[in-house]
Amino acid sequence: MPSMNLIADLRDRNILQDIIPGTEEQLLKEMTSGYIGFDPTADSLHVGNLVPITLLMRLQRAGHKPYALLGGATGMIGDPSGKSAERNLLDLETIQYNIDCQRKQLEKFINFSDSVPNAAVLVNNYDWFKDLSFLGFIRDIGKHINVSYMMAKDSVQNRLETGMSFTEFTYQLIQGYDFYHLNKTANVLLQMGGSDQWGNITTGTELIRRKGGNDAFAFTCKLITKADGSKFGKSESGNVWLDREKTSPYQFYQFWMKMADADAAKMSLVFSFRPVDEIKALITEHEAAPHLRKLQKALAEELTIMVHSEEDLAFAKQASEILFGQSSVEVLRSLNEKQLLEVMDGVPQVTGSKSTLASGLDIITFLAESGIFTSKGEAKKMLQNGGVSINKEKVTDLAFQLKEEHLLNGQYLLIQRGKSNYTLARFS
Repeated sequence: MPSMNLIADLRDRNILQDIIPGTEEQLLKEMTSGYIGFDPTADSLHVGNLVPITLLMRLQRAGHKPYALLGGATGMIGDPSGKSAERNLLDLETIQYNIDCQRKQLEKFINFSDSVPNAAVLVNNYDWFKDLSFLGFIRDIGKHINVSYMMAKDSVQNRLETGMSFTEFTYQLIQGYDFYHLNKTANVLLQMGGSDQWGNITTGTELIRRKGGNDAFAFTCKLITKADGSKFGKSESGNVWLDREKTSPYQFYQFWMKMADADAAKMSLVFSFRPVDEIKALITEHEAAPHLRKLQKALAEELTIMVHSEEDLAFAKQASEILFGQSSVEVLRSLNEKQLLEVMDGVPQVTGSKSTLASGLDIITFLAESGIFTSKGEAKKMLQNGGVSINKEKVTDLAFQLKEEHLLNGQYLLIQRGKSNYTLARFS
């Protein structure tokens, strides 16, 4: 029997958008198989995919069986939902590589072990589309869905002015067939997705109904946007990826830490697995002392562990102390070059020559000529007032000489002006 009411929990979190009547009752009645599709347009999932990922996790934790569909076939076409223009199509080799990478990531979040009765399943829709002929598809599938039904979908209506190819127009039929195929062959009764997928999802339930399949249920979640209306999931440098090579665990941690107060409460309810009552209590605490950023810290810690590891969280917090806390030079020197550059991502950089350090480089001259200060006078004044630190150590001696022994990893100096203005100097 299901261990919790998934739909009620999603309502409490203010995530639920659309739902087919009878879905909640079905999920309370028995273990139910449900799926979500992932678009293999990149070799890594990103934080925008965390909503469907956490939906599969919540489904499994509620006692149901999750299916993750990787769109090897649909990825060759492109979903028009929420898009203003047709995207470039990928070749089969690229899509397969992306699928292999995404598969490894999904295995971190949902349990595929046969030791549990509701073990997750990974499927690739290319497996059932590769041998399906065009004539066979339009004869056996196309005849069940009329054009006026397809034209009424928002994903189509929103693109009529800018134009939509026949390829994109048929996407909803392709996705609809996915649901029909899984319903028929694996008794998958539920499809989930974002609210922009509702049109494609209901095409599937309609196809199942018209072809006399099993029962079919569905629900969607609200699209996640920030308080200012902008799209969630982007940082200043672009997508926030789940692949540590594309977005380091430190950068991932900082993405959540930098979240505006107006977004933190909403995102906590969406992404955290804490009980709703516990989250609401945390929201109250946060509102009483927002400067402590309790919501951001709790969410950043939980998600960094979920996506990466406890060790990565420990490093991210240690690294954050370097820029935002009172960490020591020993902590700074313990970082290898890759870690140092991760922490300093976005920090202004200047360059210098190691040869100038051989006999000692006058600090005031360096600070002025590198542009860190506008003049020697300004640099001197700041030094006298205790406002300059080199590698987290305060420098007040106006005659201080920079030498090669001061370099981090034999190449870098971290210069701090005031409390939080940093510059990374690279000597080569």
